Amino acid sequence: MAIRILQFGTTGQLGLEILRLGESRSDIALRGVTAEEADFRYPEQIAAVVRSSKDVDMVVNAVAYTAVDKAESEEDLARLINATSVAALADACAVRRIPLIHVSTDYVFDGSKLAPYVETNDANPLGVYGRTKREGELAIEAVSARHVIIRTSWLYSAHGTNFVKTMLRLGSEREELRIVEDQRGAPTSAANLAETILVIAQAIAREPDNAELFGIFHYSDAGETTWRHFAEEIFAQSGLNPRVIPVRSHDYVTPARRPLNSRLDCSKVEKVFGVRRQDWRAALKEVLKELSRGRI
Repeated sequence: MAIRILQFGTTGQLGLEILRLGESRSDIALRGVTAEEADFRYPEQIAAVVRSSKDVDMVVNAVAYTAVDKAESEEDLARLINATSVAALADACAVRRIPLIHVSTDYVFDGSKLAPYVETNDANPLGVYGRTKREGELAIEAVSARHVIIRTSWLYSAHGTNFVKTMLRLGSEREELRIVEDQRGAPTSAANLAETILVIAQAIAREPDNAELFGIFHYSDAGETTWRHFAEEIFAQSGLNPRVIPVRSHDYVTPARRPLNSRLDCSKVEKVFGVRRQDWRAALKEVLKELSRGRI
């Protein structure tokens, strides 16, 4: 019998990839909830959809306010989407005893640690985006033990707005680009994260009472890099050749501070769910191929 999943978020990078993957799987029955049906600016709408949806085995939330810099001037809106509505969603799931899979971010950390972050490291977000995402995590933990929070990093795909597409555009328009070189992390393909989410959903469906399957997990594609070297790899794989000028974070001022270290230790998700992570360069190659075919 197919796992019946109610998915919030259908137009973003991750939501589109989950829906695409679900459509190709006979063991997954996905119902995507659009923003017209349930707008995360209105928490009561989110809870109402969960309460009224019949025959649901699991809920996946792929909705988030992700404009890191803009969040600094739109804190109320960021909190509404990333925390208040998430709390309403978690509460509605808890009442119905439906497991919730929710996506969070590496930006809950301040980046001061030298090694990759594990799930139990203290969160200390530097800006509004990370702070409101952490508030969403805490809201989920407060109401139900049957949840999975997946922290990820540097998400991109062939859809929407992201670093890869921005670099392709700027690399074709300019001869020279200034790119930050002292922030380290792991680029993550939304398609790979979508696959991981469905692997987790399947595991929970098989063992709904296994406490080991719930809690916070980290997932990113394998390997690590900097924004500068990420950009250079994009250009190398796409045949572009702008001059990349490395700059330090303190010389490239943005409204929101970013963590210098965004690396996530993903050994827990690998061990518990048997997830095999693809190297980020190989994942990038697949996305660039998709873009070249015009599948956007």
